[in-house]
Amino acid sequence: MRTLYWMTRALARTVFASTGGRIEILNRGKRIHQGGAIVAANHTSYLDPPIVACAYNSPIAFLARKTLFQGFGAWLYPRLNAFPIDREHADLRSMKTILRRLKDGERVLMFPEGTRSADGRLQEAKAGIGMLVAKSGVPVQPVRIFGAHESWPKGGKFRPHRIQVVIGDPVKFDPGDLKEKSREAYQRIADQLMRAIAELKVE
Repeated sequence: MRTLYWMTRALARTVFASTGGRIEILNRGKRIHQGGAIVAANHTSYLDPPIVACAYNSPIAFLARKTLFQGFGAWLYPRLNAFPIDREHADLRSMKTILRRLKDGERVLMFPEGTRSADGRLQEAKAGIGMLVAKSGVPVQPVRIFGAHESWPKGGKFRPHRIQVVIGDPVKFDPGDLKEKSREAYQRIADQLMRAIAELKVE
């Protein structure tokens, strides 16, 4: 089933390179390629999932709104290593799917902000990512994408731009927050994760 994933990843790299929007990956040696892990990135563009997929040499699973999984999309998106999530309501099934895939040793891409930034700036993280971090117990790798907003901003048109992906060290969270099991603790975890993403710079 992952043949289409690798073909699409290769096509994405080719398209980025041929249009002048090549992808540069910084701190390649820090990438987590084995075992379950949350790859947490800032979100400014529709391009973010394929950009992160291009940055890793092992498959990355990602979430997509469940309305896409209709008709042809029901066949296509699972083959791109995507699974559905209901963004409008608390979706217990999606949460269980994420936890199961992490337990099975997959890397799952998540956007702590929950939705694309309109102006390219970092937004506040949602508490939901904190709950998944606490419940899963897997490493959490912060990733910051530069140039995606300039390439294809929310509500804008595609304009090829240089893309830089900065990989960070796994975040070390407060053990007390991981054990507390409260919305306040989950939000503190989410906030700490966003700070880790914000600290990633292009040197």
